[in-house]
Amino acid sequence: MALSFPALAAAVFAQMGDAGIQAHLRSMLAPVERHLNIDPAEGEYLRGLVRKTEVRRAVEVGTSTGYSGIWIALGLRDSGGTLISIEIDPGRHGTARRNFRITGLERHADLRLGDALELLPTIEGPIDFAFLDAVKQDYLKYYEILLPKMRSGGVIAAHNVISHPSLMTDFLERIRTDSRVRSEIVNPGTQGISVSVVR
Repeated sequence: MALSFPALAAAVFAQMGDAGIQAHLRSMLAPVERHLNIDPAEGEYLRGLVRKTEVRRAVEVGTSTGYSGIWIALGLRDSGGTLISIEIDPGRHGTARRNFRITGLERHADLRLGDALELLPTIEGPIDFAFLDAVKQDYLKYYEILLPKMRSGGVIAAHNVISHPSLMTDFLERIRTDSRVRSEIVNPGTQGISVSVVR
């Protein structure tokens, strides 16, 4: 029986290893709008951060087409961990599922369709790593839901803190003053990522 294109591509990329995955990641940046994805350098940074903090359970708010999630999943391969990623848009959710299949990383991904403010409370802790890249004005809400579920030493990272700070002033003030975390802002790409380590 002939394989479908996603199944055939997944088989090819599985044989190619990281080179095939990197090729697919580059192809995902081809559309002009890029679906608001992170920069490649930011993806590399997230992959390294996940490896460094020995993450087994990760949560992503804002899957989009799966670009950032694939980088996170690459970091999870060593630990055999899983990423729970939430997307509210059915079209982007479907595209993300296809991209995870093509790259052979679907076994590390639990992709959920729905409103993060409704789904996050249903996710049990402990969580090792969380990445926020959805509605900027809701970052503080995501943070407050996730923080009690995070393990000590876990990380909450948030995207666009340099490119769109005016949309998340309450969140940025909270992570700056919250004694429960130790926060810094890094800029491996062009948009900025806050990194809050749970005490």
